[in-house]
This record gives sequence, C-alpha cells and structure tokens, in this order.
Amino acid sequence: MAAQARSVDELIKRILVEPGALDRIKADPARELQRLAAEAVRDTPPSAPLESDVWVYRIVVGTIGAVALLSVAGAVLLATRVGADKVPDVLTAIGSAAIGALAGLLTPIPFRR
Repeated sequence: MAAQARSVDELIKRILVEPGALDRIKADPARELQRLAAEAVRDTPPSAPLESDVWVYRIVVGTIGAVALLSVAGAVLLATRVGADKVPDVLTAIGSAAIGALAGLLTPIPFRR
C-alpha cells in the first residue's frame, strides 16, 4: 500500500515536470495517464520489509525473543547450579545482543516527510 502512495507522488511529479505531459493528457487523458502511472509504479522503489512481509518480521521478532529468554534462563540456571562466577561471558553477550535487537526492531520510527 505504501508503494502506491509513493507512486502517486511520482506520477504527480512526472505530470508537472515532464515537458508536454499536460498537453498529452488534455489530448488523450486515459492513455497518457495509464502510461505515466505504469512508469511511476515501475520506477518507485519497493516498500520496507515490515510493510510488505509482516510474517517474516513476526518470525524474526519471535526468534530473537526466544534467544533472549533462553539466554536469561540459561544464565540463571548456570548461576544457581554452578555459581554466579561461572556464567559464561558469551551467554551474557548473546542475551544482551538479543535484547538490544528486539529494542531496535520494536522501537517506533518517526514518519519521513
């Protein structure tokens, strides 16, 4: 849906900037608008992955969340069984990275204008 909104902006820009576009639209509006619209859609970059593929985003968030929970649970388990000084640093690093990745993915992005 966002790609269509951007393609409309591109269409308007083409109509206003392209020499002779308004005259061709006045002469044959249906054909010229279809041609300009097809060019605008073709030249519009693809939308962001979150907008176009929600399931991949959900799978990534779920996997990173599971890694964060397993890291915390593993650290707690190792700390209670072996001792607090025996928790591997790599387990702490993986848990911290997973929590940071989740924070980055779930933080709202301000709208671009």
